[in-house]
Amino acid sequence: MAFDLNAFSPQQLDALITQAKARKTTLKKRKPLTAVRKKLTDLAAAEGYSIAELFGGGAPRAASAAAPATRKSATKGRKLGKVPPKYRNPANKNETWTGRGKQPLWLAAHTKKGRKLEEFLIQK
Repeated sequence: MAFDLNAFSPQQLDALITQAKARKTTLKKRKPLTAVRKKLTDLAAAEGYSIAELFGGGAPRAASAAAPATRKSATKGRKLGKVPPKYRNPANKNETWTGRGKQPLWLAAHTKKGRKLEEFLIQK
């Protein structure tokens, strides 16, 4: 991070120096990151957990499997799979749209000019 120190007034420089010294003091008080990681990993292991379980990304262990499972909605978070494109941009054959989600900008621009959506259908 570079500052143009010539643009600062003496008061601004003093304030910047004060902030920098305070930040440096805070950073000196902190323990090294590797030491904190090891301490957290050891504490989690002592309680029967992994860091991934506590902070996301890990599968629950057998002990937590005894808890009653809540049933989620059948569609929530479900991947619907890949759908073949239905519409193609005549100006750029690589731009397609499946018809799901928001219309792409190229199609919205054409329909705003008065063209019909059916004009861009891919013929099978």
